[in-house]
Amino acid sequence: MIQRPRSFVVPVLVGLVLGLTASACGLGDLPTRRPSEAPPATATPSPVPTATPEPTPVPTATPKPTPTPIVHVVKRGENLIAIARRYKTTPQSIGVWNRKAHPSLDPTSPKYDPNRIEIGWRLTIFPGVTVDPNAPESPEPTPEPTLELSPSPTAVAGGPGVLLTHGPRASNAVALTFDMGDRTDPALAIVHWLIDRRVPATFFATGQLASGDPTAKAVLALVGAHPDLFAVGNGTWDHPDLTALAASAVGGQLERADTAIAAALGTSPRPIYRPPDGAQNATVRAAASKAGYPYTVMWDIDTTDAQAEADGGPSEDDIVARVDGAAQGGSIVLMHLGGWNTLGALPGIVADLADARLIPVTVPTLLGL
Repeated sequence: MIQRPRSFVVPVLVGLVLGLTASACGLGDLPTRRPSEAPPATATPSPVPTATPEPTPVPTATPKPTPTPIVHVVKRGENLIAIARRYKTTPQSIGVWNRKAHPSLDPTSPKYDPNRIEIGWRLTIFPGVTVDPNAPESPEPTPEPTLELSPSPTAVAGGPGVLLTHGPRASNAVALTFDMGDRTDPALAIVHWLIDRRVPATFFATGQLASGDPTAKAVLALVGAHPDLFAVGNGTWDHPDLTALAASAVGGQLERADTAIAAALGTSPRPIYRPPDGAQNATVRAAASKAGYPYTVMWDIDTTDAQAEADGGPSEDDIVARVDGAAQGGSIVLMHLGGWNTLGALPGIVADLADARLIPVTVPTLLGL
């Protein structure tokens, strides 16, 4: 039986008493239930199913990915605020990551000077990451890529010679080369820029300039003082079309130039040479090899920087784009120490090579010489 609340029982009893009284007084008969009639069935509520709670999953820690840094080479007109905005970080964070290489960028130093950045500085940056300058720890830069070289063709002096348009494609090395045979206006500035940034390069000089041009002599003396960074090749005596010369004349061009370059440089440019304008054939290569130059060094990327922009030559951005769009392992890039926009393009070229994990080397290093 379902238990009803007490407030409901009292009115029912009162009603029964009144009904009996009315029957006794002749007010009417109240319906009565026969003894055989069963009381009306009362619905028994079904038990409400109780939901079994699902076990609460235990959270597992997801390891945070290690941020990957990039190397940004400062270009002309850039400042730390603009660089930080580009990579979604802060100038102070960039300062923390680079304070060992550039103490003036250390936000915690009394000598902090964020406005002092120079063209060519290599800044390690973690895009999208910010750090507290006073925090004891900050993301450490990943190591620079390791130079990987592969075997190159070996030439024998006096043999047929080896023609090289690029080095081994399996390597991550790229040779930046500069011809010096005509205009020398920005030559010293280019060499100083390379020295300041420790960028290896190879120069192909003509003997005529090496013996008679003051700027060319100064360039070769400066290059000779950094044998760990630079190499020099023979660019012939006066830049003729070697394919139009007899074999003996080809040898004479290289030997005469060798004497002049060695006097200015302090060492012979053997065993690499570059034929002017790339004009060469089997006869030229054999004659050069006989003269002690078995490696004919061409290129696979021509920046065409010897042509002035006013005459349809490339702009700084054009030069950068040409190298960036074609550079790969083993590439040999042709530029000129008298190039019109070469100096301005170098920061972008070096930056793009770094982004591609390609390492500038000299031609002898590329060839394993």
